[in-house]
Amino acid sequence: MENNTQIFGLRAVIEAIHAEKTIDKVFLQKGLKGELFLELEALLRRYSINSSYVPVEKLNRLTKNNHQGVVAQISPIAFHDLDALVEQTIASGATPLFLLLDQLSDVRNFGAIIRTAECTGVNGIIIQKKGGAPINGDTIKTSAGAVFKVPICKVDHIKDAMFHMQASGIKVIAATEKTENTLYDVSFKGPCAIILGSEGRGINPSVLKLVDDKAKLPLLGEIESLNVSVACGAFLYEALRQRL
Repeated sequence: MENNTQIFGLRAVIEAIHAEKTIDKVFLQKGLKGELFLELEALLRRYSINSSYVPVEKLNRLTKNNHQGVVAQISPIAFHDLDALVEQTIASGATPLFLLLDQLSDVRNFGAIIRTAECTGVNGIIIQKKGGAPINGDTIKTSAGAVFKVPICKVDHIKDAMFHMQASGIKVIAATEKTENTLYDVSFKGPCAIILGSEGRGINPSVLKLVDDKAKLPLLGEIESLNVSVACGAFLYEALRQRL
């Protein structure tokens, strides 16, 4: 069965995947067995759909309906194809400005970033299929509806998006404290994509090795970092300032 934000029940979720519904995440009951369950697991692996195994109590909190051990969260938006979005942006004559989010986990930070991205003319936001914050009611509310205005793409791994950007002549700039350059030392005037990491660990080290440039925010206080959505705003407005 289905409501506005969820699909529940083994067969219903399987059919939703076959029908190419945009699914953000699937919650599976720990210890669940059976032929249908194995079929669902195989589909989740085949289509790289984000999933996690949880106690039945978690599923009972998600829905009061007969969930049969599985609840899927439906995305309220349709995701864009990365290749097509990059091509369209370049063809439009605009100087590309993209955001790459390396497994950002907090939905409110995600929503705030989307809102700032819309205000600063970002051409698209790229997220990873697994490990990141979903697009749910909190994301929509915090974004003030900007989630419906900024194209968002999902990729199997954030590295895939980086390689595509670089092959398309778009410089990838990391927002990281692991550099001597501040964001005022780096040029954002040309085609570029700014990559931000998760709230806890920042940008994955293996991803950081592949960027074209790095920049940090100067911090004069005793606290060593800013909230990621605040840092994102500072980077995007510096990019906008340079381009105006």
